[in-house]
Amino acid sequence: MIGDETSARDWVRNLPECDDAALQKLEILKESLIEENSRQNLVARQTLAQIWQRHIADSAQLLRHVPRGTGMRWLDLGTGAGFPGLVIAALRPETSVTMVESRNRRIMWLKDMCNALELDNASVAGARLELISEAHCDVISARAFAPLPQLLSLASRFSTPATLWVLPKGRSAAQEVAELKGWHHMFHVEHSLTDPDAGIVVGTLLGQKG
Repeated sequence: MIGDETSARDWVRNLPECDDAALQKLEILKESLIEENSRQNLVARQTLAQIWQRHIADSAQLLRHVPRGTGMRWLDLGTGAGFPGLVIAALRPETSVTMVESRNRRIMWLKDMCNALELDNASVAGARLELISEAHCDVISARAFAPLPQLLSLASRFSTPATLWVLPKGRSAAQEVAELKGWHHMFHVEHSLTDPDAGIVVGTLLGQKG
């Protein structure tokens, strides 16, 4: 379990994806987030002292469930401050990451960070998810975006039976999977490395029942 800032940074640094260039990008992201959060509420203020643990490592842990080479087109829904999208793009430059965000100030922040971090593999879809053009993706992530039934209804058109979903769900993960109705799926719950009470829904969506 990742329990503090030092262990969180060390854990990320030891990832196979994390070289010196990626680590520098993540350091810049951390400092930029602290500065920007004084102008707009990107993340909860009480988490600013734990950015490596609560946001960067929390995002990077999703890579444990996505084998390299299998997630070349990654769609991050409701990315907010860029978690996990910016982190994934920094750690996997070979992966094309599209971050969906509808709030104008956050769209501007995300675009500025893509430029500042030189993330040529990252782009921002600045619109409500319902208005985004359909395109099948290899991986779909969503961090605190919507309850699972609503999320699947909104995003299933971007998915194929081969698409991998990785959905940090906090304490509700197991309950949301257990109560999910109306879908054929192969979802299971993995334990979070950054929060002992949190879970990550991982798996594939086969389609609606009926």
